Amino acid sequence: MTSSDFQLAQERVLARRRQRDAQFQAQRSLRPPKNALERLPFPLHGLGRATSLEWSRLRSREGTRPAFRVGQVDAELLDEELLDLLKDQVGEGLKLFNAHFRQEYSAEILLALRAILFKLSFWDHNTTYGASLQNLRYTDSRKPGSLYIPPSRVQKALYGLVSVGGRYAWTRWEEWLTTQENGVVEQPSENIHLLSRATSTISLLHSIAAFTSFLIFLVNGKYRTLLDRVLHLRLTPKTSHLRRQVSFEYMNRQLVWHAFTEFLLFVLPLVGINRWRRWLSRALTRIRTLLRPGRKGEGDEKPRGELAFLPERTCAICYRDQNVDVGVTDKTLGAAGGVVGSALTDITNPYETVPCGCVFCFVCLAQVLEASEGDGWTCLRCGTLVKECRPWNGDVLDPSEAPSMNE
Repeated sequence: MTSSDFQLAQERVLARRRQRDAQFQAQRSLRPPKNALERLPFPLHGLGRATSLEWSRLRSREGTRPAFRVGQVDAELLDEELLDLLKDQVGEGLKLFNAHFRQEYSAEILLALRAILFKLSFWDHNTTYGASLQNLRYTDSRKPGSLYIPPSRVQKALYGLVSVGGRYAWTRWEEWLTTQENGVVEQPSENIHLLSRATSTISLLHSIAAFTSFLIFLVNGKYRTLLDRVLHLRLTPKTSHLRRQVSFEYMNRQLVWHAFTEFLLFVLPLVGINRWRRWLSRALTRIRTLLRPGRKGEGDEKPRGELAFLPERTCAICYRDQNVDVGVTDKTLGAAGGVVGSALTDITNPYETVPCGCVFCFVCLAQVLEASEGDGWTCLRCGTLVKECRPWNGDVLDPSEAPSMNE
C-alpha cells in the first residue's frame, strides 16, 4: 500500500468517526440535561428520568424494522375472519341436531374453536394462521439480540389462558350479570349493582389501556395488542431476507372477482339477456315442432302450443307458473277430456290474445307481454307470436244478432 492510499484510508476513518460523533450529539441534544432532572425533588427526579428514557424508547423506530405494522394488523383481521367462517359452518351443521343449540351454546362453540386453533397454530408452530399468511411469527422480546428467540411455554400457556379461557369467562360473566339485572321475578340486590358497576369500570379501563397500547404500536410497531405487550410477545418475520414482504394474493383475487362482477352488472342490461333467452326459447320450440313425428291426417291441423291440452277455463300461464314440469299424465287427461288444473288456475278477468284469440287472465297476459319488450310472446295454447291483447267478449251477445223472442 502506498503512502497516498494509506492517507486516504485514514481520512475515511476520521470522517466516519466525526459522523458518528455528530449523530450522538444530535441524539443527546434531544434529551433534557441531567442536571435539570437532578434538581427535581426526591420523588420526582427518578420519575422524570424514567419518563425521559421511556419517551426516547417510544420515539425510536426500532419496532418498525422487524415487521410491517400493516401486516400485523391484517394478521389479526384474518384470524377473526377465519374464526367467523368456522363458527358459521359449525352453526349450520348443528342446525340439523338442534335448532336452538347454536344460540344457547354460542360461547362454548367459540371456546372450542379458539382452543383448537390455538393448539394447532400458536402452540405448535409459534404463529397463527393469519400471521403465517403475512410471513410473521411470534418471538420473545425479553432477550435483546439479533436472533429471534421463540416464546417459552409459560408465555404460550398464559397467552392461551387469557385469549381463549379469559374471553369465554368474561362473556359468561357479563351474560350472568345481565340475567340477574333483568330478572322478572325479583329485583336485583345491591351486590349485583356493585358488581355490574365494577365490571363496567374494568371494561372501560381495559378499553382505554388497549387504545393507548395501539397508539404506541402505531409509533414504534413493536407490540400489536395489550396482551402482547404484557407478555413481551412480538410478531417478527420468519426469514430475515423478506422483512417487508406482504402477501397480496387473496386481496388481488378478491379485487379481480369484484371487478368481474361489476363488469357483468354493467354489460348484461346492455346485451339484453332476456331478449336472447326468448329468441332461443322460440327457436328451440320450432325445432321440436319440426322434429316431432307427424301422423296421417294431421297435415291441415292447426299449430298447437305446449299447453294446448288444457281446458278453456284454465289459464295456461297460471298453470305453467304453478307446475313447472308438465307431466305426461296431465297431457293424457287433457286429451281425454279429463279434469286438469284447479280453482287456483281458473281464468279471472279474461283477456284474449291478438290475433289467435286464446283466453288468459289479464294480469298474467299483461306481465308476459310487458316482459317481452315488444318482441312478442309465444302463446302457450297455439304457439302463435302474440304482441297485443284485448278484453274477451265471448260472453257478450250482440243485440243485433240476438234472436227475437217473438220468433
